[in-house]
Amino acid sequence: MASITGTSGVVKVAVSGGSVAAVGEVRSYTLDKSADSIESTVMGDAARTYLAGLSNSTMSIECYFDSADTTGQAVLDERTVIDFEIHPAGTGVGTPIYSGSGIVTASNIAGAFDGMVDASFTVQVSGVVTVCTN
Repeated sequence: MASITGTSGVVKVAVSGGSVAAVGEVRSYTLDKSADSIESTVMGDAARTYLAGLSNSTMSIECYFDSADTTGQAVLDERTVIDFEIHPAGTGVGTPIYSGSGIVTASNIAGAFDGMVDASFTVQVSGVVTVCTN
């Protein structure tokens, strides 16, 4: 796949088990994936050795606040269990989709007299993030 710009990205969410819908006014998103390593070194080894451990992922979304976004931003209230999809290259045929489920652990709204009202959301992913294509 060729390099892509962020302008085509789409983030979709739904209360767990529902039909995902696009989150409105998204400015940016982040999907952080990591994995533990478990040391397996024993006496007599010349170098440390490791085994793969459990994976962990979090997702964050930054938006302009939109109180009319009843199927996107309104779903992202703390403690809500959600399903999500991230479409980094848009929703066209053959483009990648990262999907999973998780718990909304934070939702923030911030504004200033000389700027837009912003909203940010953090999701602790529960289970694995799957990757497929549209």
